[in-house]
Amino acid sequence: MRDVVAPLLEEHAALEQQLADPALHADAARARRVGRRYAELGAVVRAEAGWRAAADDVAAARALAVEDASFAEELPGLVEAEATAAERLRRLLVPRDPDDGRDVILEVRAGEGGEESALFAGDLLRMYLRYAERRGWRAEVLDSAPSDLGGVKEAALAVRGRGGEPGDGVYASLKFEGGVHRVQRVPVTESAGRIHTSAAGVLVLPEPEEVDEVEVDPADLRVDVYRSSGPGGQSVNTTDSAVRLTHLPTGLVVSCQNEKSQLQNKEQALRILRARLRALAADEAAQAASGARRAQVRTVDRSERIRTYNFPENRVSDHRTGFKSHTLDAVLDGDLDAVVASCVQADEDERLQAAETSRG
Repeated sequence: MRDVVAPLLEEHAALEQQLADPALHADAARARRVGRRYAELGAVVRAEAGWRAAADDVAAARALAVEDASFAEELPGLVEAEATAAERLRRLLVPRDPDDGRDVILEVRAGEGGEESALFAGDLLRMYLRYAERRGWRAEVLDSAPSDLGGVKEAALAVRGRGGEPGDGVYASLKFEGGVHRVQRVPVTESAGRIHTSAAGVLVLPEPEEVDEVEVDPADLRVDVYRSSGPGGQSVNTTDSAVRLTHLPTGLVVSCQNEKSQLQNKEQALRILRARLRALAADEAAQAASGARRAQVRTVDRSERIRTYNFPENRVSDHRTGFKSHTLDAVLDGDLDAVVASCVQADEDERLQAAETSRG
């Protein structure tokens, strides 16, 4: 393991020197990339120092135990501490998703279930807004299409992190939310009190950091403007301020109507389009390489679900990890830490197993 850690320690030291150079900060984008990598390697540096200190304690106790039996009594605890430190470092050395530190564009779409599905999509949107608030992230609704009963047919949300520690990366946590979410409850439209099942889809995309990271040729865009729908006032649905962008080479379509002006809506739509184009390119590259990258569920079929929210039992179940909890009300209020942690742990275990298999 020391052979794997050594070059990372050298890279961390080199990055520290770069960050001390004022010239680096003249290029804000490059400074962010260097800062993020420095923070990622900082976790490795601290874990390696902890492992080395624990190993030194074990070696010292073994040497002293020859003359003093009291040190031999401490040895099992020290050996266990060394093993724990080694495991922590080993997990940090597993290759991570390079997008983990990025901010995200999160989209929620109603699916099967009619108006009930739109109401549930609205519940999910509020859940992610509350989760972002709990984590100290900044969340901004880029666009939303309301339903007649107060739900959302579809919505797009930008979530930005605080920076700093790699574990605070927004995509590192929210990427596991992509897929179909199923709800079981008595709809407000159900007069007989029967439990219905409906679904909503969530798509999580890492957001490009700079505009030029994903180039969009204006000649490849068809721009349509139209009158916004939904609650009026402030010229929102009294002028042709809504914008629909069609990316002709791929057929991707993005609409935005939340802002008051065409220019603002166009800029929001471009943010979403760039994130979708980047994800599309990443998926195509992964499929060409090995097919190892698992695509998020893009359809909203009730049978292809990643998570079920059962209201009668106040239960939330994640079908990928086997996680179950009877705290549905708290989860919908944004307390997603436990269910997200189960996904992070399962992903780390899988990456660790794959890394060890590839090594031999």
